[in-house]
Amino acid sequence: MFMVRCSHLLNSLLRPKMANSNSGEEFLKDFRIPKYVLVPESKSENVADVPQCPVLVFINSKSGGQLGGDLLVSYRSLLNESQVYDLGQEAPDKVLCRIYANLEKLKRNGDKFATNIQERLRIIVAGGDGTAGWLLGVVSDLKLSHSPPIATVPLGTGNNLPFAFGWGKKNPGTDPQSVKQFLDQVKRAKEMKIDSWHILMRMRKSKEGPCDPIVPLDLPHSLHAFGRVSDSNELSMAKTFGVSQEGCHTFRGGFWNYFSMGMDAQVSYAFHTERKQHPEKFKNQLTNQTTYAKITHSQGWFSSPRSQSAARDIAQFAKVKIMKNDGQWEDLQIPPSIKSIVILNLPSFSGGFNPWGVPIRKRRNGGFTPAYVDDGLIEVVGFRDAWHGLVLLAKGHGTRLAQAHRIRFEFHKGAIDHTYMRIDGEPWKQTLPVDDETVMVEISHLRQVNILARHGCRSKSVYNPESPSSQGNEEDDWDDEETHESPEYRKFGAADTFKLPEEIDISHLS
Repeated sequence: MFMVRCSHLLNSLLRPKMANSNSGEEFLKDFRIPKYVLVPESKSENVADVPQCPVLVFINSKSGGQLGGDLLVSYRSLLNESQVYDLGQEAPDKVLCRIYANLEKLKRNGDKFATNIQERLRIIVAGGDGTAGWLLGVVSDLKLSHSPPIATVPLGTGNNLPFAFGWGKKNPGTDPQSVKQFLDQVKRAKEMKIDSWHILMRMRKSKEGPCDPIVPLDLPHSLHAFGRVSDSNELSMAKTFGVSQEGCHTFRGGFWNYFSMGMDAQVSYAFHTERKQHPEKFKNQLTNQTTYAKITHSQGWFSSPRSQSAARDIAQFAKVKIMKNDGQWEDLQIPPSIKSIVILNLPSFSGGFNPWGVPIRKRRNGGFTPAYVDDGLIEVVGFRDAWHGLVLLAKGHGTRLAQAHRIRFEFHKGAIDHTYMRIDGEPWKQTLPVDDETVMVEISHLRQVNILARHGCRSKSVYNPESPSSQGNEEDDWDDEETHESPEYRKFGAADTFKLPEEIDISHLS
């Protein structure tokens, strides 16, 4: 017994030394970036080995209650503090512009270490889907010579982006050991491409009433007011609806995960409004999800379609057109009682469900095919009510409406004066025409960026349906006449770079 106690005592004394041994430091060397690479005008350093997986870490410290702040502390304790950024303090576009400018300067001076860092660089972003989309949009807009792949840490409520690429949907551990495990997963992850989608929204300026049809603070962070439009733009209101461009409001933006309209967006809007008014009630993921379910029930979305107002039917206030591979617009028939339409880019929606399901792959006979994240197609799904959505729990699917390269919604005077829309988790209340005005929303393929995926993730590549793959064409196969449009059209966020307006509080971003 005495010998056993001595053995336990010896192990307890040695354990702290083992934790701080060279083995832990050797592991972290694979990820650390020297300060002189990150901070211009820093003193040059002699570094023996190039890290295998150098990372830049961006953390929304206000995501996940206290988790974001705790995660920030852990990453900074393990890595060089200069490679870990709090998104509440510094915008990612400024950080990346500064670092890449410094990398180019070092490369011109013959620094091979900087060249290797740039070639191997990976990005980690911790936050909700809105935060992850923010980083993806910045990288897309900057059009870097070597676009770094991005890994997403789930700190939000839905966490659809992380879940779709194998990073889970539950908030992660924030202690140093959990961070080390995540870093190891990042090093082992594979690159694959992901499509991004451009949104163009136009509406006539009201002859009376406020100048802005949407309060700027109510807009999602990825949708920007944008005035100037190319004369050659085939989407101009002049050609679409026979009105002058000067008489229109224009908004541009984009998404990676989904765009939705109707039932689900209304519930999301109520949830976000409640969270803004009472942030102290939304401190953990389970509470957030419970509140979401209560709001869904209170708004009557679990009622049968017969007991719901027909005015909520999408077909009552919107016409929908789609464009497939042949480049021709065709009307999309929306079945009666459809209360919500979801435009999907990823096989994950509303906390990890897959509304599209897995249809049997068919040849080019007009049938539906499995969804791929890099095929230049979006999946269009409809729901009748919240019960219809719950079939997803049984691995079912919503009402499959279409797969398309582009989709257009045209709203005219109808049974209701507003609806709700949502982009990647960020909802807003959209005013609809009350007289002869018109609101138009069009979604089209934009470009691709690199993302990191774990083996066995839900997202599949059209070039390798069985596993994540970065193989295939470097340029997307769906470029058409939009390549020749004005440069501003091709920007993801319709701004200098994809960034949050200064007046937006990052605490409201998931």
